[in-house]
Amino acid sequence: MPAEDESSDESPRDEEVVRTAAEAAEGVVFSYYDQSAVTDLDVTVTFEEGVLDVDVYLNAPGDADDAPDPDAVAREAAETAGEAVDELFNA
Repeated sequence: MPAEDESSDESPRDEEVVRTAAEAAEGVVFSYYDQSAVTDLDVTVTFEEGVLDVDVYLNAPGDADDAPDPDAVAREAAETAGEAVDELFNA
């Protein structure tokens, strides 16, 4: 008789997937910006039925010549979050 929780002990729990993705996204953002320079950061991660969705909204200074483009950083953060979750499942 199958157990009620059919998830494998080897598969990461949904909470772990969400936490891993969020931490990875935040890590990318704060590798480019000091935390005090970020006006607003919203990392939204959902993981339902095996589908990961990561949205990153970043409001940070991007007007200086040497400042990274906030939109590019947000895209990189979302991509890195997905890669971190892939690594979690492949570990």
